[in-house]
Amino acid sequence: MARDPLYGVTINGWEQLATSMEANAEDFPHLEAQRQELADTLVQVRDVSTRQAALTAAKQEATQELQTLLAEGRKLATFLRVGIRQRYGNRSEKLVEFKLQPFRSRTRPAAPPATQEPKPADPVE
Repeated sequence: MARDPLYGVTINGWEQLATSMEANAEDFPHLEAQRQELADTLVQVRDVSTRQAALTAAKQEATQELQTLLAEGRKLATFLRVGIRQRYGNRSEKLVEFKLQPFRSRTRPAAPPATQEPKPADPVE
């Protein structure tokens, strides 16, 4: 809500209106209840805005902490995967248990049969 360009204009307008109404309260005795309600609403808006800013800061801090932990976790997982490969070897099927791909040599395609078709003879002229 704080990013809304009208937010500041609205709040500033309410504050100015409440201040002017308070200064001229004797002219508007029939609107005193609503003026007080607007003043109370302004206090609530300020409180919620302050709480929102604190939550935004806490969210950013939590995001940074999460990014740090994820980076650390990735490093540890890579280290462990290397240790598993070192223990079992690159070709071991046991690696599949750890969701690691064992090195498997490619199967070569079967050689085509060695039969050759006879070439047609060149016509003699």
